[in-house]
Amino acid sequence: MAAVELITDTGPLVAFFNRGDQYHSWAKEQFDRIFSPLITCEAVLSEVIFLLHDDGLSVEPLFQAIDRGKLILRFSAEEHWQDIRRLIRKYEDLPMSLADACLVRMSELTPKCQVFTLDRHFCVYRRNARQLIPILAPFAS
Repeated sequence: MAAVELITDTGPLVAFFNRGDQYHSWAKEQFDRIFSPLITCEAVLSEVIFLLHDDGLSVEPLFQAIDRGKLILRFSAEEHWQDIRRLIRKYEDLPMSLADACLVRMSELTPKCQVFTLDRHFCVYRRNARQLIPILAPFAS
């Protein structure tokens, strides 16, 4: 039986690396339980770098996580551009970010996954048109 892959959003990464974040304790507790690498995309990485810098924090621990294989960048927006565009159009009323569209598309490509997030929009987003996206979030039951 295939393991469930964790596709990570911006929020848990920022919370983990920023001790002042309101979700830091929750994120740290989750990371302590996770043994397999987290999967993400470059759009999420861009947001994390921006938010950590904006909080005056070093991004070096994030880079070290990538170097150690704890965080893997496994998605090319270029290869999935039409699907990303479709998702952004579908959810333009929220609106949907490029990072969120990439994560939804990644969840479509990875049937056995959970999206690790702090974003409640993942309760609204659907993969493959109508399927709920399994999430790991502090508000998930």
